[in-house]
Amino acid sequence: MFDLAKLAYPDVQALLARPGGCAAILPVGATEAHGPHLPLDTDVTIALGTARRAAALLGAAGRACVVLPPVAYSVAQYAAPFAGTLGVRPETAVAHVRDVLSAAVRAGFAPVAIANAHLEPAHIASLRAACEAVTAETGAVLAFPDVTRRRLAERLTEEFRSGACHAGRYEGSLVLADDPAAVQDEIRRALPAVPISLVDAMAAGRTDFVQAGGTHAYFGAPAEASAEEGRATYAVLAAMLVEAIDAARP
Repeated sequence: MFDLAKLAYPDVQALLARPGGCAAILPVGATEAHGPHLPLDTDVTIALGTARRAAALLGAAGRACVVLPPVAYSVAQYAAPFAGTLGVRPETAVAHVRDVLSAAVRAGFAPVAIANAHLEPAHIASLRAACEAVTAETGAVLAFPDVTRRRLAERLTEEFRSGACHAGRYEGSLVLADDPAAVQDEIRRALPAVPISLVDAMAAGRTDFVQAGGTHAYFGAPAEASAEEGRATYAVLAAMLVEAIDAARP
C-alpha cells in the first residue's frame, strides 16, 4: 500500500511500469458535523481507512495500488445548520472529483476507484455524475462501490441498514478503530440513542438534520460503538472495494 502524496515521482513511475500496472483509490469524505462526540473529518477518516485496507489487500495479492490524497469538501447540505460544516455546491463537487479522477486515469493508473464515506444523496449523485463524465471522456471503467445500494448495504451492520447511522454506532465504531484519540469518549458514552432513519426522513422531504430530528447532528446509538465492530466493518468495506476494483480491471 502506498500513499501517493508521500512518494517521489520516480517511485510512481516504477509502480506504473509494473507488469500488472497500478490501481489508484480516491478516498472521498466531507467536513461536517458528526454529533458532539465525533470529529468533523469523520467521513474522511472512514474513507481513508477503507482505501488503505483495500490497497493492503491488493498489495498482499501482489498488485500495486496507491491511495490518493482524500477529498475533504463535498455537498453537505444536511449538516449545514451546525458549526464547522463546510460544504460545496454540487457543480463544484462534480467538477473537482471529475478532474481528479480524469487526471489519475490519464496518468496511467488503472483501475481508478472511489472509496466514499459520505452518504448524502446529493453527494452520491455528484460522484455518479463525475464517474459518468470521466468514462465518457476516457473510456475508463471506474470502480465506485456505492454502499447506499441495497445489495451492498445488506452486507453492513444492522444500524447501517436501519438508516439511523450518522455519527451513531456504525460511524462511531469505525472512527474508534482508526482514530480513537479524535473521539470525545466521555460524551459519546452518555449520548442517548436517536433511532430515526435518515433515509425515511429524506424521503419525507426533510432537508437538514434538525428537521429530521437530529438536533445534535447524530442518529443511531453512539454509546454502543466499539473499535472491535469498527475493525470488522472495515474488513467488509475493504472487501467490497477490492471486488469493485477487480470488476473494473482493464
